[in-house]
Amino acid sequence: MNRSISAGIALFFFAGALAALPACAAPRHPDVNSLSKDSREIFETSMQWGDQYFDPQANLCRTPPSPAYAELRLPPHLMVRESAWYGLGLLLRDQKGDRERAADILRVVLAQQYHEPDKVWDGTFRRTPAEPEPGANAVMWRAYDPNWREFVGTTFAIILLEYPDRIPADLAPQMIRAIDDAVAGEMKQGRLAPTYTNPALMYGFLWAFAAERGGKPEWRAQAQQWQDTVYRLYKQHDAFFEYNSPTYAGVDFFALALWRDYGFTPQMRERGAEMEAGLWRATADLYNANLRNISGPYDRSYGMDMQSYVSVTGLWLRTVLDADQAPLTAFNPPVDHIADLWFVPPIVILDTHIPDDAMKSFRRFQGEHEVRRPIADQRVATAWIGKDVIYGGEITGHTKDVDAHSQFHPVTVQWQAPGKIGWIQLTRCPMIDASADRHGIVISANGDVSFRISAPGVTAANATSTQWTLPGLTVHIDTDAKNFTAEQQGPFVDVNYKGITKMTLNLIRQGE
Repeated sequence: MNRSISAGIALFFFAGALAALPACAAPRHPDVNSLSKDSREIFETSMQWGDQYFDPQANLCRTPPSPAYAELRLPPHLMVRESAWYGLGLLLRDQKGDRERAADILRVVLAQQYHEPDKVWDGTFRRTPAEPEPGANAVMWRAYDPNWREFVGTTFAIILLEYPDRIPADLAPQMIRAIDDAVAGEMKQGRLAPTYTNPALMYGFLWAFAAERGGKPEWRAQAQQWQDTVYRLYKQHDAFFEYNSPTYAGVDFFALALWRDYGFTPQMRERGAEMEAGLWRATADLYNANLRNISGPYDRSYGMDMQSYVSVTGLWLRTVLDADQAPLTAFNPPVDHIADLWFVPPIVILDTHIPDDAMKSFRRFQGEHEVRRPIADQRVATAWIGKDVIYGGEITGHTKDVDAHSQFHPVTVQWQAPGKIGWIQLTRCPMIDASADRHGIVISANGDVSFRISAPGVTAANATSTQWTLPGLTVHIDTDAKNFTAEQQGPFVDVNYKGITKMTLNLIRQGE
């Protein structure tokens, strides 16, 4: 069957699916006026950045300035995934010329999908049109990103559900085919595990969408089995394996809202709402409204201060908090991960559902408390949430370590330093257990460990082997380390302990 005939059949199937198949929650078709005040404000900010960095010749958005890009000397480039999000925002805004621009963007994004059935990257999308073809020795994440299947595919699905009347008729079957190809490529590659939380949740929705709306009913049972497995793993401890990431928990909220709003069975919608509420409560337990930050430990993090970079969870919170209460209050001068601001359109379309009891913690500090939460076998997250200091440690059962490129941060500290958030992050360690309580953090490891300290005016002279004297915080160290060094690295201080088996960090706020 040729592609045009197949696409026509897919469009016919899509048009009749609402009556023929189990209903999902009714699409709301939101417009700007229907958004809450806070959602509208962050949406308008997102669209201003999209408008500013849209390239009308390429019909894609370019990367905005970023300190991280500047440090790595990365030149500006065109963004495929983020442009798809911006295109969705154009359809929501629906001002003069927005539909035409959105259609132009979607055509370019569609052209970036790989259609190479014999390759492992089949069905995913280039991150930028200039990205070279992955070669015979292509390394995943470097040469291609398989998660673009889920990110772009779910964006297409929202458009098809919410705004099918705002795109040209020929685009719908192309987008359905692209979703089918993304799912087929994912199935064939087989690299995705249910424990890889954020793409696993998106895939659980996208697979069901392809089965019910993409003309692939033979995938229905497999999609259901995937959802069952993801849910069963979550219910072991009411926690996701990819635990506590200010960025990727935000993607989890997005995927769970897809389940909650567009699930094709009552069970899928109920599970989405249940896991979404549970994740918000777990996040609220680690949140300090005084510091406007989520305490570690972090399974994956791109920063240590949510007031200084764009975190997707922070964007969700901005939809329900005024600018002066939200983690990040201003986007100029440029801040890191600014391109994640393009994620706002899908967020405001899905709407933010935070349980009332959790919302209290996001609005106002609810008092000092200790957190101890099992994540998975042998893994326990621990934290102390103080009035103006938060810190965390993860007990891993000595199954996880940290290297120079790791996003895993099993020991973290944040506090209110003069004029800004100070922080401490474990940057290198062997297999580790770290446990936090009101008294401090106890570390068990066998080898060398390193920390990075960020605080106003901090220098290497502030750190000795037994005490770090920092603006607003003193840390007493008890360890059996064989050697110690402290090195200035620009605005940071890196401290290194060699040959430890145990270490205790006792944290004392000034004035205590």
